[in-house]
Amino acid sequence: MDKSRLEIKVGLFVLIGLVLLAVLLIMFSKGASLIHGTYELRMTASNVGDLKERAGVLLAGVQVGTVSHIQLADDGRSVTILLNIYNRNKIYHDARFVIEQSGFLGDKYVSVIPTTNSLPLLKNGDEVPCQEPFNLQEVARSTSGFIKRIEDTAHKLDDSVTDLRRVVLNGQTLTNFTVALNNMRSFSEQAMGTINNINTLVATNSAQIDLAVSNLVVFSQEISGLAASAQVLLATNGTDISTAVKNVESSTEVLKNLMTDLQSGKGFAGTVLQNQQFSTNVQTIADNLAVASSNLNRLGLFHFLFHKEPAHPSPTGMTATNNPTKP
Repeated sequence: MDKSRLEIKVGLFVLIGLVLLAVLLIMFSKGASLIHGTYELRMTASNVGDLKERAGVLLAGVQVGTVSHIQLADDGRSVTILLNIYNRNKIYHDARFVIEQSGFLGDKYVSVIPTTNSLPLLKNGDEVPCQEPFNLQEVARSTSGFIKRIEDTAHKLDDSVTDLRRVVLNGQTLTNFTVALNNMRSFSEQAMGTINNINTLVATNSAQIDLAVSNLVVFSQEISGLAASAQVLLATNGTDISTAVKNVESSTEVLKNLMTDLQSGKGFAGTVLQNQQFSTNVQTIADNLAVASSNLNRLGLFHFLFHKEPAHPSPTGMTATNNPTKP
């Protein structure tokens, strides 16, 4: 075999192998955009997590593009991600872009989730928002803080239980509580006994109770009739009762005026009561009449008519008859 032809064959074989190797490298590095025509979308996110360049863009689980570039925005608070989407794949403007992860520890990728697929379609250079990826470390930190708060709450609860047992559930309190329960039991037993006695009393004296109730009913009916009669009496004799009340008021007023005149010495009765000399004379006459009546009872009327004795002046200046039996 000619040496030059062998070299040509070997070189051609090496060239084909290099081309195939380049194709395989492009395919496995998710850089197939060199084969397919693409258009670019600008996706903004607050955090990209562990998303790498040349990561895949999947629509319904099918790769429709790749991540071409990731750069920090000018404000330093967001990230701009450039996506190369194959021309044959159309994405509508209402689609949602989410950074997800393959498995628990797999690579990150951009997932496009279609919704209603309403027009218009996204075109080259459009900006789309992105939902930040699930951050396991942030969740772990939050979980750690939550666990810490649970531990603090458990410590506080334990301290509260300790204070409760020390203050409320001590021996003295439990003893008092037991005594209170025993007292309540005794009281309930006494109450049940009283209720049984009342039931027995009612059962044995039901006839008397019925009679008493009947008497009360009759009495209430009679009271009602009496009240009705009183109302009728007042209604029919209201004028006479009013006149009688007015007469009593007039008589009371006259008596009041008479007593006032007597106390003040007005009129004949007032003058007599206020005159001391007149009162003394009336008293003397009363004494003489008493003596005369006494003598009349003892000696008789004949002695007074025919036995005359000189009269002796009384201490008050008036004459009085001496005792006939006196010598």
